[in-house]
Amino acid sequence: MPRSADVVGESTGKTSLMIRRIIAYVVLIFLVIISLFPFYLLIVNATRGKVQNGIEFVPHGVLWSNFKNLFSKDTEHIYGNILGSFANSFLISGLSCILSVYFSALTAYAIHVYDFRIKKIAYTFILLVMMVPTQASALGFYRLMIKMGLIDSFIPLIIPSIAAPSVFFFMKQYMDSSLPLEIVEAARIDGCGEFRTFNSIVLPILKPAFAVQGIFTFVASWNNYFTPRMILQTKKTIPLVLQYMKAQIQGNPQIAHAGIMNLYMVLAILPVVIVYLALSKFIIRGIALGAVKG
Repeated sequence: MPRSADVVGESTGKTSLMIRRIIAYVVLIFLVIISLFPFYLLIVNATRGKVQNGIEFVPHGVLWSNFKNLFSKDTEHIYGNILGSFANSFLISGLSCILSVYFSALTAYAIHVYDFRIKKIAYTFILLVMMVPTQASALGFYRLMIKMGLIDSFIPLIIPSIAAPSVFFFMKQYMDSSLPLEIVEAARIDGCGEFRTFNSIVLPILKPAFAVQGIFTFVASWNNYFTPRMILQTKKTIPLVLQYMKAQIQGNPQIAHAGIMNLYMVLAILPVVIVYLALSKFIIRGIALGAVKG
């Protein structure tokens, strides 16, 4: 009897576990469908021509036509250089990502490793800067760029990204949890210089943090509309072109540019997806270590 009861209990436990797994998989599949459904609708809309009422689930047959029209001279005459907007966004986002992540990590390394009198004051000041919204300093920043002659230049969109308090804070938290000071001290004993220690020893340890913040910084710069709209005049980035397309379509819904705009949005999303997939294996590890101290 005891053996029979054990068999029954084990069978019941396996059945319960299987039911829980099935429920978990059903919920996860449902969440995946909800997450991907807007992207499917975007792709379907990219195959349409004029603006139409309602939601359609079946693709139309004008995708290739929209693709050719997107890069045609007529579209370029209305919205500007489409390929140029991609190149501009790649340049700004790529350089902003690299500079922001590297120099934020370098600053966090200095705060983490060195002991000096104003260490706590410097750390607190950087965190206070993180609380100041971009819009609060926009007017002063714009006037400064006019005086420096940097309007319609990419420099104001790239160089200020070096000072990224939020990236610095994440890097500092990550170092607190994964960078023992003994490693740095051992490198110093071996005669390794400070920059060589940081570039050769610390950076490989920070790969997950670099990947996480690289994605966030790249996406934030890629989607940034406010600052490019304020600085750029003749040059355009992807958000500026999208906003102009939206205004044109809202002003004249009968023009066959709705499919072009949706196709442009699909192409604009692809680089972000590629960057995410390339660095996704570091995300969970980077966020977990960066969020836990000790």
